[in-house]
Amino acid sequence: MGSDPQRAAIDRQDWFCGIIPLYGGRGGIAGMSPRERKSLPVQTIVNQPSMTSASELRSGKGDRDENFPVASWIIHPRHRALILAYYNFVRTADDIADHATLPPDQKLAYLDLLEAELLGKGDTQAEAVTLRRALAERGMAPRHALDVLIAFRMDVTKLRYENWDEVINYCRYSAMPVGRFMLDVHGESTSTWAASDALCAGLQINNHLQDCGKDFRELNRVYLPRDALAAHGASVEQLGLAQSPPAMLACLQSLAARNEALLNEGRSLAAEIRDFRLGVDVSVIQAYADRIVRLLKVRDPLRERVHLNKFELLAFSLAGMIGEAGRRAIGRKAISRPGTAHDA
Repeated sequence: MGSDPQRAAIDRQDWFCGIIPLYGGRGGIAGMSPRERKSLPVQTIVNQPSMTSASELRSGKGDRDENFPVASWIIHPRHRALILAYYNFVRTADDIADHATLPPDQKLAYLDLLEAELLGKGDTQAEAVTLRRALAERGMAPRHALDVLIAFRMDVTKLRYENWDEVINYCRYSAMPVGRFMLDVHGESTSTWAASDALCAGLQINNHLQDCGKDFRELNRVYLPRDALAAHGASVEQLGLAQSPPAMLACLQSLAARNEALLNEGRSLAAEIRDFRLGVDVSVIQAYADRIVRLLKVRDPLRERVHLNKFELLAFSLAGMIGEAGRRAIGRKAISRPGTAHDA
């Protein structure tokens, strides 16, 4: 791989195109073989979406619309600008990958452009430039932002997942880098990454289950493992229904139970974190995730929106904060029961 960041972005995408089936559109760059794409001049790919900026493709969803607090008031003010810059970069890339009408080759071109500008080649994309400068001020590398771009390229090219391992591999790029970024911002040890990875993957899979119907109807994207659907006698097409048939409901609730075990693997994270504010924030996020997964075990996300209302958000925020503050006050270790959710 060459030293040119733009060419590096293309090389990484070529590698993924070589190992991931292209379930998406076959036209343009997305339909080219790695050899064909390598023959193109760099600017052919990076400058394809020059008619508009990535910002204009934002869905309008913001940090207040997430299932978890983003740069909440709990976090120390000195970290919030960097965290929000990272969030806005990731949200923009996510919205590009999820755009309802943008062709796959254009989505990939926008993602390549964001990566190139994050690495210093250009100043036309506000989210990339803002994050690049914020990271430089803190002397941090862009690795965790580059990793999530891998997941968004997968969203463009891979619409089905065969098994739990494939879903976890997707989470390795879509969710785990976010937790690692937060830990790095606060100067935490990499020994905290294992618990963070479990919590972040669990949050991602909660979201997959919550939005399974919408993802299928609007994007033809299914994160439910094919082998899990087959084991319960459910079909992908059932995700388009207004209510889950018994087989689909059993599949969804089984996946929720498995995800509950995964979330449990991350339960020690708050106690492993040295920074008090971040530890409390993580405790609140864990409380949110635990409540949502319990709801998913008994409710039908095709029939109703499974989420926390304002009262529940407040209640679980207070419970998480008080619980973690109390634990730290008496020096009690967080309880973590062994799980096997990472296993195939």
